[in-house]
Amino acid sequence: MLPLIRKFSSTTLALLAFILAAIVMVSVAYGTALVIEARSRHAVEARLAEQGIDWITVQTDGLQVRLSGTAPNEAARFRAVNMVGAIIDSSRIRDGLDVAPASAIRAPDFSVQMLRTEDGIQLIGLMPLKAAEGALSEEALAEAAAALTPGIEPKNILESADYPAPATWGPALDFGLEALRRLPRSKVSVTATVVEVTAISDSAAQKRDLERRLRDLAPEGVRLVLDISAPRPVITPFTLRFVVDAEGARFDSCSADTDRAQRQILAAAARAGVEGAPACTIGLGTPTPRWAEAVVQAIAALAELGSGSVTFSDGDVTLLAGSDVTQAAFDKVVGELETGLPDAFSLTSTLEKKETAAQGPAEFTATLSGDGKVILRGRLTDEMQRQAVDAFARAAFEGAEVVTATRVDATLPDGWPIRVLAGLQALSLVDNGALLVRADTVEVTGVTGSTEARGKITQILSGELGQGQTFRVNVRYDEALDPVASLPTPEECAADVNRVIARTKITFTPASAEIATTARPVLDELAGILTSCPPMQLEIGGHTDAQGSEGGNQALSQARAEAVLLALQGRRVDISGMTAVGYGESQPIAENDSDAGREKNRRIEFVLKGHPAPTPAVETTGAAGTAGAGAALDTSPSVAPTEKTIRPLPRPDDLAAEGSP
Repeated sequence: MLPLIRKFSSTTLALLAFILAAIVMVSVAYGTALVIEARSRHAVEARLAEQGIDWITVQTDGLQVRLSGTAPNEAARFRAVNMVGAIIDSSRIRDGLDVAPASAIRAPDFSVQMLRTEDGIQLIGLMPLKAAEGALSEEALAEAAAALTPGIEPKNILESADYPAPATWGPALDFGLEALRRLPRSKVSVTATVVEVTAISDSAAQKRDLERRLRDLAPEGVRLVLDISAPRPVITPFTLRFVVDAEGARFDSCSADTDRAQRQILAAAARAGVEGAPACTIGLGTPTPRWAEAVVQAIAALAELGSGSVTFSDGDVTLLAGSDVTQAAFDKVVGELETGLPDAFSLTSTLEKKETAAQGPAEFTATLSGDGKVILRGRLTDEMQRQAVDAFARAAFEGAEVVTATRVDATLPDGWPIRVLAGLQALSLVDNGALLVRADTVEVTGVTGSTEARGKITQILSGELGQGQTFRVNVRYDEALDPVASLPTPEECAADVNRVIARTKITFTPASAEIATTARPVLDELAGILTSCPPMQLEIGGHTDAQGSEGGNQALSQARAEAVLLALQGRRVDISGMTAVGYGESQPIAENDSDAGREKNRRIEFVLKGHPAPTPAVETTGAAGTAGAGAALDTSPSVAPTEKTIRPLPRPDDLAAEGSP
């Protein structure tokens, strides 16, 4: 080998060394370029991902960085190139980005908010500059709003845009205006697809009626969202009547000022022999915060007597003991009651005598038949009263056939006209029945389809006849006459729906929002339940397991909830009060580390909205005794005078003018 090497000249050796060095240098340079390419690409991709730019593809060629893709607009392309230029030298960037062609400017979302209060109407929002055929223009809407509040000009803060309105905009706006007309205290928000109504009604019955009518009027393709509240009614006079007779113990009317007072009164009634769960209205207008204390004492006194009635009308208390009560028992019970009642109450007590049971000859009767015919018979004081009674009856029994067959008797006792008119007003609250007016009593009998009728009749008679006057209310509730009694409550409907869901899940094709064929029977069963339910606010919640990305699970759960909503709509279910909400993986009910747990988490839930959750059972004991299980402690104050008075404080004129709830 050595001799061979010696044969090469020094020039040849130098050439070989140069070639070897060149190869090494090229290899090092190539490796360095590869490292720079990789680092540049990774740095650029990381920065783009950080900024949420996913429409650029990064490629490297030597020291050059090539950008390709389609930018949504020129500004986005320019910003992205400058961003990359801040990471690497701009001379190395090769801009191959395209820009998406400009699209037509999207029409704005038209919406109008209409607010109506005692001070007038306010209009805010964006409307089409040119109204479609049959749709209200901005000027027409302002004029229609002004007509609802004569003398008060609406505050018009409407703006307009020159874009065509969606096809449902006109019907939605017309419906929103109609809702505003029906609701004096309301806020109505209108878009082309949704009308939201927030309002205050005067009573629970009015709330149910408004909800039913508005749902019937809602146009096709427009979703109605209702939030109508029914505040506590103003009860004037504040009335309660408790009766113990041969039929047992019962309330003809029951009023309370707080939840706690209601529980105390009902507990006292239960101890006196009342069965079931009688209605007792919580309202405003009590003459004293010690209302429940007085009522509980009176109920206990009547239960001790064994027969009779006790009537509260504000601070006036009338106790009528039955004819079978002894004088000694009457004196004892009345004496204790007079001593125990709070100062704000005045007691009038009467022991009915057996010898006075025979009724006098003077009487007035009215009968209301089921076919709407009213027959008036008996005695009236003079011709003027006869005409007044006839006119009053035609107004009270609107649409009924009124037959007046009365005679004039000038010897009738004082107050006879008031007793007759009060009795007719009370009789108008039943579906069919009779009225008997005599010198010593007013009696109303009949059948009604309203659970509130008997209480209102008692309130009318006690308020109009005055303290110490005897009256009887023998009105029976017939569920067959109640238009809403046959409907299940929203709570019962929600419970039935979730009972079905607990038994059989709604399933979907894996990783999609397509409802599985095997789920059709359960959807049919749910539709059968919901079509027989009253309108209600129901949320359809979609839930997934924790597999996959959080955003993907959120989108999938939303799509599945909406698929169930559409499936119910296709089965003729009224979905105007239903909403679909996707919760993704955020509300698991089991661990996600097993197949069984993940299967439980993949679910659809139905949740009733706008109804309070059941209150845990709590027993409360006070001066009136134990309220019983199922009651919740109520700390809300009574809205009543706190000043000690001998007689009830006078009721404000504006409050008294509102009348009975």
